[in-house]
Amino acid sequence: MTYSGAVKVGGPADVHELTDLMISKVAVGPTNNNAYVLRCRATDEQLLIDAAAEPHTLLTLIGDSGLASVVTTHQHGDHWGALREVVDATGARTYAGRFDAEGIPVPTDVLVEDGDTLTVGRVRLTARHLVGHTPGSIALVYDDPHGHPHVFTGDCLFPGGVGNTWGDAERFGTLLDGVQRKLFDALPDETWIYPGHGSDTTLGAERPHLAEWRERGW
Repeated sequence: MTYSGAVKVGGPADVHELTDLMISKVAVGPTNNNAYVLRCRATDEQLLIDAAAEPHTLLTLIGDSGLASVVTTHQHGDHWGALREVVDATGARTYAGRFDAEGIPVPTDVLVEDGDTLTVGRVRLTARHLVGHTPGSIALVYDDPHGHPHVFTGDCLFPGGVGNTWGDAERFGTLLDGVQRKLFDALPDETWIYPGHGSDTTLGAERPHLAEWRERGW
């Protein structure tokens, strides 16, 4: 079936089948968080992005293949609510942005800097540090050698705008500048965006609205 990225809490995962990577997206918890299980097709190694909530749902999605690592995109509690249970059950290595790790109650094994490479089996992901929603949010970029890039943006980029900066003009400007420079200016329109909540989008769908976002201030 064609991947749409449309998932709902209590419903099934949607699976994006790429040449080297399988991406399973599921919605969990009271704030409709997205969690993503990435599986290398060559090795079956798996990585989870945001153990947000509902540990049973996440562990069922992970299945018998185990979990090598779990990345927390940022320190807000709705993105790590099931982290302790998932780590205890799987022994997964934990990753988070250097400047957000102190706000995550489960110890971070690897502090992630801008430009760092993370791996899941033979697949490589590049971290991008984005400031504004939190001090240490990270997005993960998979530059698919067989197609277009795929980016997991946490709460930094959604359909229709950047993440919440609670009316703080400086934080908004910093976040939009970072998203524009590190994502829009660096990647093509075909780039697929997987956000921390809600539906997916592409950079091409959002690019025409950058000036509008800057003008409105959120």
